[in-house]
Amino acid sequence: MSEKIKLTEAISIGIGGMVGGGIFAVLGLAVTLSKGGTPLAFLFAGILALITSYSYVKLSKKYADRGGTVKFINQGFGRTVFSGGINNLLWVSYIIMLSLYASAFGSYAPNLVPITGSELDFHIYASAIIVLASIINYYSIKVVGMIESYAVIIKLVILISFIGVGLYGLIGNPNLEQLSPENWEAPLQLLTGGMVIFVAYEGFELIANSAPDIENPEKNIPRAYYISIIFVVLLYIIIAVVTVGSLPFDTIKTAEDYVLAEAAKPMLGQAGFTIITIAALISTFSAINASIYGGSRVSYEIAEEDELPHQFTYQLWNQPIGLLITAILTLVLTNTLELESISTAGSVGFLLVFATVNYVGFKLSKDTKGLKSIPIAGFVLCLIAMMVLLQQQFSSNRMGVIVAIAIIGSCFFIEYIYKRMKKNEH
Repeated sequence: MSEKIKLTEAISIGIGGMVGGGIFAVLGLAVTLSKGGTPLAFLFAGILALITSYSYVKLSKKYADRGGTVKFINQGFGRTVFSGGINNLLWVSYIIMLSLYASAFGSYAPNLVPITGSELDFHIYASAIIVLASIINYYSIKVVGMIESYAVIIKLVILISFIGVGLYGLIGNPNLEQLSPENWEAPLQLLTGGMVIFVAYEGFELIANSAPDIENPEKNIPRAYYISIIFVVLLYIIIAVVTVGSLPFDTIKTAEDYVLAEAAKPMLGQAGFTIITIAALISTFSAINASIYGGSRVSYEIAEEDELPHQFTYQLWNQPIGLLITAILTLVLTNTLELESISTAGSVGFLLVFATVNYVGFKLSKDTKGLKSIPIAGFVLCLIAMMVLLQQQFSSNRMGVIVAIAIIGSCFFIEYIYKRMKKNEH
């Protein structure tokens, strides 16, 4: 690489990865689950991301590789059915994230330009944006990078302006009382709310893929992780405060899929609604753009590590074949599953992947010169959070739980079959 990644660029990779479509897609869902305690739910999820980032920092410094998470897991477990299954789950979790972003795009876009005025609009827009992003990825990776760098600035400017205007608009707003503790859900429900929306934080792991190119890695890798996560945690908490303090719970429930745009209405009227809708469309589009590329890279790395068939390293129109497969699977998921089911499946997937990375951080702590206590705490907390999420969601969103467990099972089953076939060949 002739160009080294500076600290500010590394931080923007982390922030861009997290503040993708996540906040636009899951904010309404978070409020529905956590009510007045939504800021706390975001805090819980953020603390878990911050603890996990410690393992990422240590592993990124010791084993800097563009394979990122895939490389770390293989470093800890070798090329086994388990590591292959977890890496497959990482790829599938990318596809789930893409579905989440496409769902958010499909929910916001009809408010701006309705086509049929029916449920069909959602499917048209959500599908069209996946196809468009795939075409751009095939056309030029340089264009993907340019879109991402501009989109990060645009969405941050709009979100920070929303916070500024929103906080001012909270003065004297009767809905401010909704934030008081008597309107919080029970602690376990708050934790579940935090874990369902955990997908809004997963993007920090993209820093790992750029670790080999970061200048002054000893200092800048930890800074990139910690600064980006702490910034996003604060951003999300304040956005949650403004949203819950601006709108009655009933309105939030009705506008669950595009609640951020609705929250701009009390302060800025229809213009505010339109501006936030445009921000949501830019954000979710840039997130889809970057994640399709990321997802195809993951499938390529897994195949290179001989944990998926070697055909995944083949090129189609100068891009890994995984790009087309990722796009097709995203189209299927987006058009068949509800938002809450997609979010639950994505969060469960990433919690299991992050639990594994934390365990690797613990296991290799001597090599990485890291503490043992933080990674093991991250490992235990990720597993507890995953169990709480599955148990709590089982009563209210059984489909989401079934999808999540089926996905995990099939990732390991496919790996087992693949390893058996390889063994028989020899």
